[in-house]
Amino acid sequence: MCPICYSSLLGTTAGAPAPIHTNRKAMTHQSDQVSRRRTFAIISHPDAGKTTLTEKLLLFGGAIQLAGAVKARGDARRARSDWMKVEQERGISVTASVMTFEYGECTLNLLDTPGHEDFSEDTYRTLTAVDSAIMVIDAAKGIETQTRKLFEVCRLRNVPIITFINKLDREGRDPFELMSEIEQDLQLHVTPVSWPIGMGHDFLGCYDLLHDRLVLMDRGRRNVVSHGESCHGLDDPKLDEMLPEGAVARLRESAEMARGLCPPFRLEDYREGHLTPVFFGSALNNFGVRELLDGLVELAPPPRPQKTETREVRPEEENVTGFVFKIQANMDPKHRDRVAFVRLCSGRFERGMKLKHIRSGKTMAIHNPLLFMARDRELAEEAWAGDILGLPNHGVLRIGDALTEGEDLRFTGIPSFAPELLKKVRTADPMKAKHLGRALLQLAEEGAAQIFRPRIGNDWIVGVAGALQFDVLADRIRTEYNVDVLFEGTSLYTARWLEAAEPMLKKFMNANSGTLAEDHNGSPVFLARNAWHLKSTGEDWPEVKFLTTKEQVQ
Repeated sequence: MCPICYSSLLGTTAGAPAPIHTNRKAMTHQSDQVSRRRTFAIISHPDAGKTTLTEKLLLFGGAIQLAGAVKARGDARRARSDWMKVEQERGISVTASVMTFEYGECTLNLLDTPGHEDFSEDTYRTLTAVDSAIMVIDAAKGIETQTRKLFEVCRLRNVPIITFINKLDREGRDPFELMSEIEQDLQLHVTPVSWPIGMGHDFLGCYDLLHDRLVLMDRGRRNVVSHGESCHGLDDPKLDEMLPEGAVARLRESAEMARGLCPPFRLEDYREGHLTPVFFGSALNNFGVRELLDGLVELAPPPRPQKTETREVRPEEENVTGFVFKIQANMDPKHRDRVAFVRLCSGRFERGMKLKHIRSGKTMAIHNPLLFMARDRELAEEAWAGDILGLPNHGVLRIGDALTEGEDLRFTGIPSFAPELLKKVRTADPMKAKHLGRALLQLAEEGAAQIFRPRIGNDWIVGVAGALQFDVLADRIRTEYNVDVLFEGTSLYTARWLEAAEPMLKKFMNANSGTLAEDHNGSPVFLARNAWHLKSTGEDWPEVKFLTTKEQVQ
């Protein structure tokens, strides 16, 4: 069992009768399995060290033996989680990836998210599938724009956050200054659970304030796990033997000051989203990574209840439920595959079982469910609440779809956002226009971009959150679909989804057909030429809502 016993968190409803046919042994086994799960994301501003930290968590978890290790020797410098060709070429993460690995008695599901703000929508959706998050902060830069945006998304969903202040092997800001910035900017209580010893060239390691111990790492063997030596307590004479005299004095003084100035750590405050425990370290040099991983297992919540339109689904329920939060096509170009990522919310899933696809009302037999290690995959014989499954399919599943054992549930909180940039797209070869249409629809169903087809004309309009997405889309369409495309500017300002009573919506659409389009789901969209056009149309049609976000409830 994990250090935090899940059974103490569930509680019981007073006076509720026990189910007549409950198999107590099976229920205990399910509770144990659920309590072992930790499903979390890593969020950060670009270049804060998120991908490096991901690699090191996998390294310390035993999922890989060498950081960056892949089968081909020449690929050893590439990140395991950055599996797409464009990610490897550019050195950035542009899509969320899922990695499942064991650590101690627990099963960890790590969702690595894009750090670049141009790919923020994929990150927002990924955060709907996690129970906690690790926020990575560069010690020299502190809180940056994208970090703040992603934190706000976590706050909206009450996702508990552990903070990892990274790159202590470089000169950075004072730890007290960084913690004060987190407290002031994010309105969070801050409690350090580890404390850095030195900084830059003088950085020697971190002291574990929760367990009163010190583990030093070998800087020269940064790609290999080293267990080091442990000390117990700040007054342990062993500290004087292991550290330089000045470093020991500074550690004892600053650590005691941190304990005195910061509130004591309370688990319930962290899990309710009011407090963030802070770890210091250097992912590149392994400093503080094991303590972070131990802290995640010990402190982070097991699977939490998930909201639907009608009720809350609890992880200990017997029936299987889950929702699709991501679609990824062509993870393996040899097979032209299409995988739906499903967050299991309750029950015990078994390979071969039949689940109801709520949007279509049809029953699906799940014969080839997958568990992931980035691009690597294996068949999942069983899975539990909190696990992330990959379901190969041919366009049947969409983002937001619910799968259950029969109950009509629709999960909420999975957003789409109105694009900030719009461009026309066409093929360099007109004979491949149909191929382009298929590629765009598949990319839209993935959530890689918003695709609009105007009611008048044959152009495709592509909407994205950031300019870099156009480059990535062009690259993916070329490499995955063998179609060369050109993106061209438009006079369009933005797009808004429409919502109104049926007679009013029909009247609006008849009167404004030249400015309307449909998205890949067939939903009506208003294309505004400029801010005045959007504002004046809204004033002329007060009964029509122009939506910047759209809930993907299927």
